[in-house]
Amino acid sequence: MGLQNDFLSSLSVYLITNRYALPPGKDLIDTLEEALKGGVRAVQLREKDLSSKELFELARRVRDLTAHYKALLFINDRVDVAMAVGADGVHLGGHSMPVGVVREMVGRDLLIGASTHSIDELDVARAGGADFVTFGPVYFTPSKAPYGDPVGVEALREACNHAEGFPVLALGGIVQDRVKEVISAGAKGVGVISAIISAANPRSAAESFLKRIYG
Repeated sequence: MGLQNDFLSSLSVYLITNRYALPPGKDLIDTLEEALKGGVRAVQLREKDLSSKELFELARRVRDLTAHYKALLFINDRVDVAMAVGADGVHLGGHSMPVGVVREMVGRDLLIGASTHSIDELDVARAGGADFVTFGPVYFTPSKAPYGDPVGVEALREACNHAEGFPVLALGGIVQDRVKEVISAGAKGVGVISAIISAANPRSAAESFLKRIYG
């Protein structure tokens, strides 16, 4: 139970990278370190346009950083890169290999997160061996517009009730003022991109998110 609680606590603020969301002149590694200083304990490296070599080099740096802060590192989509750098897990989306196939490949060597947008997708991910899912987009956000209209808080609540304790993280348009609403709906944590990555003070932003979850 203790390990499960530690895992869930780490997912409270699930920070997803997007270097294009950085303010002018800001560096991704520096921004991540500030967020980690602010209490973030799970990072998903999601830089889909990088070459394999570029992603590997960046992932290795982020692995060193997250290890220093005892934080979990997930690599988006790329199981090979996750294993090569010793990441804690991989995050799979709709265009990734199926969760069940990846679970067969990696056994219990990697944690698996999966992006879901409906209860049906949640069920498939869970049955395939995912350790948690993101669910959304809950609210409108430009980065998630290609994935369809916002599902809304009630759909999130239904998904969390259906999951019966299985970890569901709210994703999409999550800003600090919406944290209480999604946690009350049953989310175990929040997936955050621009609200921390684009913040003038990522450390303060991370601290504020955690305070709203636990305060």
